[in-house]
Amino acid sequence: MPLVTNEIRSLKARLIGDPLPSEKLEGQLLPKHLALPIFASDPLSSVAYAPQELLMILLLGGMAFLTFAPWVAALVVLLLVVVVASYRQLIKAYPSGGGDYEVAHRNLGEKAGLIVASALLVDYVMTVAVSVASGVDNIISAVPELDPFRIEIAVAFVVLLAGVNLRGVRESSKAFAVPTYLFVGSVFVMVVVGLVRAATGDAPVAESAAYTVQNVEHTTQAAFVLLLLRAFASGCSALTGVEAIANGVQAFRRPKVRNAQMTLVFMGSIAIVLFVGLISLALIARVHYAEDACDLQGFTACASTPQRSLIAQIAAATFGGGSVLFFVVQATTAAVLLLAANTAFNGFPLLGSILARDSYAPKALSTRGDRLIYSNGVIVLALVAVALLVVYRANVTSLIQLYIIGVFVSFTLGQTGMVRHWLRQLRSDRSRLPGSGDEPLDRGQVWRSLTINAIGATFTSVVLVIVTVTKFTHGAWLVFVIMPVLFVLMLGVNRYYRDVSHEIEADVDTQFGATGDHAIVLVNKLQKPVLKAVDYAIAAKHAGLEAVHVAIDDAEARRLQEQWAEHGIEVPLTIVPSPYRDISMPLIRYIKAHRLEHGSEVVTVYTPVFVVGHWWETFLHNHRGRRIRKKLLLVHGVTVALVPWLLDSSELLYGRRSRPLPGQERRGEPVRPALRRSPQGVFHHEAQEDRLLRSAQRNSLQPRRASRPAGPAEGVDQTQCTGEMRVLVPAPPSGDGGRS
Repeated sequence: MPLVTNEIRSLKARLIGDPLPSEKLEGQLLPKHLALPIFASDPLSSVAYAPQELLMILLLGGMAFLTFAPWVAALVVLLLVVVVASYRQLIKAYPSGGGDYEVAHRNLGEKAGLIVASALLVDYVMTVAVSVASGVDNIISAVPELDPFRIEIAVAFVVLLAGVNLRGVRESSKAFAVPTYLFVGSVFVMVVVGLVRAATGDAPVAESAAYTVQNVEHTTQAAFVLLLLRAFASGCSALTGVEAIANGVQAFRRPKVRNAQMTLVFMGSIAIVLFVGLISLALIARVHYAEDACDLQGFTACASTPQRSLIAQIAAATFGGGSVLFFVVQATTAAVLLLAANTAFNGFPLLGSILARDSYAPKALSTRGDRLIYSNGVIVLALVAVALLVVYRANVTSLIQLYIIGVFVSFTLGQTGMVRHWLRQLRSDRSRLPGSGDEPLDRGQVWRSLTINAIGATFTSVVLVIVTVTKFTHGAWLVFVIMPVLFVLMLGVNRYYRDVSHEIEADVDTQFGATGDHAIVLVNKLQKPVLKAVDYAIAAKHAGLEAVHVAIDDAEARRLQEQWAEHGIEVPLTIVPSPYRDISMPLIRYIKAHRLEHGSEVVTVYTPVFVVGHWWETFLHNHRGRRIRKKLLLVHGVTVALVPWLLDSSELLYGRRSRPLPGQERRGEPVRPALRRSPQGVFHHEAQEDRLLRSAQRNSLQPRRASRPAGPAEGVDQTQCTGEMRVLVPAPPSGDGGRS
């Protein structure tokens, strides 16, 4: 099987940067001013679409329902305050970065922890999909001509975000800091200007203010309440991402807990100010945003022109539709919505690494890449998010129905777990023996934390029920299908790792012992890679050594025997017939027969493998060797050794020759060309000789004599097996340009 050299790796280094050593990990940790944009971009950006979704749902009941908007918004703000306060306690109690998953796993058991983990994984994927779709929506609000390319633009942004995150946490935070702070500043200025204008009698008027919707008559009491609850559930999307800081405490600089708590408070405060400001301005400017644009009476171009987003209408009403500040608000809003996905690109890999550490996810998710991030998690998240955007055509309204279910599942179980944690602390303190030396517990502080988390658990559980009831038939049912699937998969992975660990665990009963050591060099044709494999086998000083050719063509086998004798290779060659043209099974039967005759020998099979410089070369070489090796690995007592042969393309790719092989450096041997003797006394042409010389240097061919006999074989006198390999390469006939 040909191996590819690091052509791909060099391209990777150009895209994401040079690898960083492990000691640089502390330098990748975040100060507060960089942690805020990287972890809080999701909840900060959600204020761009949460007010829009809230008012859109209320408008389904008619214009009169908009009067309930301030009260619904007030409940959302209250919930946000409670959740922020609750997560401050969680960060203090569990600073390891496991967040809701660790809290639920430790306090409520394995099953609860996996429910939270599955909910968070779904939430992170939805964060990327919804944020990118909403960002693209705002771009199209400013440039409607891009509407036909909505899906392509969304996918391109996910790929871009994944690439930036693969460069490392610190670099991505620097790239995202400026747009996030510009968004906060521009929206804050817009809110202040709009409110000042309203206070001075020049209130901004939205372009949709003249549009109306038909009031719903005879609304039943149940439908009335359900609509308000649905509006509240949509407004709760402003809370998404709050848990990301608790999940990423380990990414903060020291003191980690204090910095994470302060960042959480800053994030909550900014989100509340922007959310309340946008709701207020939308009501003042009389923004009317409908789920179906054609429901707006007076919007005659609804079939061909997409309606502008709520924040775009407010910006146009406040600053003017063609003003510079309008485009600044739109650009920063689109940027921060796109970058809000970065919260998930940090939280998902961190959660994946914790799940892998606990053996609930593949171990590959716990491996840091070249840039000291969990790059496999970044790639998995990007692929799933792209699939969602394509399936749902990057439609915000459709995607948001799948949103926040997972958020409130994790909120509820996390806060419930914290309540149990504090109760356990109180019970433990009550049973503490006087004079035991343990530090006394601050029971007052514990009771305060318990109260906060109990309120948080109550609020979030109620909201979870509301969100589930109001969104289930609108697409949220899919979340309740995906979460159990993830739960079962994670539980299955854990049980598999547990069984494997038990199977391979060292014990006093299992013993290994071999009574011999035999080597087989697998030969197809007499070529330099085979000669190098013979050279390696001799250097390893096995007790026995032979070359084996599985004959699927009698004429080729006879020719190989003649070449073997012609080149004077003093390693016995065994021909194994294969009348059914299979190589693996005759070879395996031969090895088993040898072990049956000679006892529990360890048999090492040497096979050459090509190292190529271009990926496409892997399709042009015979893959039979790979299939043979896979079957040999299943044979008891057999070890497979790969002997690399670097083709010219690997040298041309780098413009330099390969380094000496590790074995040569260890033995202090210089890299030198193979000794070639021509029986006719004629040398190669100069160009061909130079090419062969470089190939010999690259693959380190040289004559070698074994320090002891190569080993016995049937029909061969052991005293004749000196282990010396003499390679004689006949030269081509002399001609013009030749030399003597």
